[in-house]
Amino acid sequence: MSSKWWLVLGACGLLAFGVAACGGDDGDSSSGDGEAVSGEIRIDGSSTVAPLTSAIAEGFNAENPDVNITVGTSGTGGGFEKFCAGETDANDASEEIGEEEIAACEAGGVKYEELQVANDALTVVVNPENPVTCMTVDQLGSVWEPNSEITSWSDIEGLEPPYDESLDLYGPGSDSGTFGYFTEAVNGEEDAIRNDFNDVGEDDNATVTGVSGAPGGMGYFGYSFFKENESSLKALEIDSGSGCVAPSAETAQDGAYAPLSRPLFIYPSAEALADPAFDAFMEYYLDNVNAIAEQVGFIPLTDQQLGEQTDKLDTLIREGGGTETTG
Repeated sequence: MSSKWWLVLGACGLLAFGVAACGGDDGDSSSGDGEAVSGEIRIDGSSTVAPLTSAIAEGFNAENPDVNITVGTSGTGGGFEKFCAGETDANDASEEIGEEEIAACEAGGVKYEELQVANDALTVVVNPENPVTCMTVDQLGSVWEPNSEITSWSDIEGLEPPYDESLDLYGPGSDSGTFGYFTEAVNGEEDAIRNDFNDVGEDDNATVTGVSGAPGGMGYFGYSFFKENESSLKALEIDSGSGCVAPSAETAQDGAYAPLSRPLFIYPSAEALADPAFDAFMEYYLDNVNAIAEQVGFIPLTDQQLGEQTDKLDTLIREGGGTETTG
């Protein structure tokens, strides 16, 4: 079991005993009328967001054992395919819903809402032996762009200090929201990328293993996976034109870590938001998300963000899940 999941279980164990610092004022996650809830909740989507949602689901289940919650990791895009077909109640997403998914949900008659649950500093990682500490966005683009002919660190123009190792690239597959976000931010077009990297699909741990085992390794994934494995990886600082900036909670929350700071989302369906068990789960989610996020290596919402998302959820629940398909 990875260290992240020990933290998840530890956080949930604390929640089960009602530690005030990890939740709302009274820890009650029953329906709004005080009755116990039961049922089934199906969530799929981003492998980046899944550890956070899973940790919250564990804590919610400790108080609501009659609610069965499943959290899958089909990737943001793969999860939206299921969600827009009506197969799941919510989709974890590491980027905003795209035009194709919007059209698919419209075709499937699935109405939904968007809630931000955390921030992220999408992190470019290298082997700890690599002396390079910072790369510009243009340098990253030269490595990852379609038809790139760069095969060695020494081929990267303007890189300091020089590093004479072959590149060994690892990254998620095309169903991943992280893949979509990274390619658009770095290469200027979503899904535009060279085709000779090690495609790890939704298995971010394969990137950890590959990069930590190769002197010339480079990969990218959510900040929480770096924090879990920072003893065996090095995070690069990124220069988008104003100097080198390291990924961190502070630089993600204030946007200084550009262009790789991003929001993380959950998309609940309007139908799910009309179910008392799901509403209780989502209220519990936002009541506890910042405390659990910090325990499992995620970057919390700012106070303003959390207040906005809580108000939005309260309104949706009062209105019975909303009436519009949004995107």
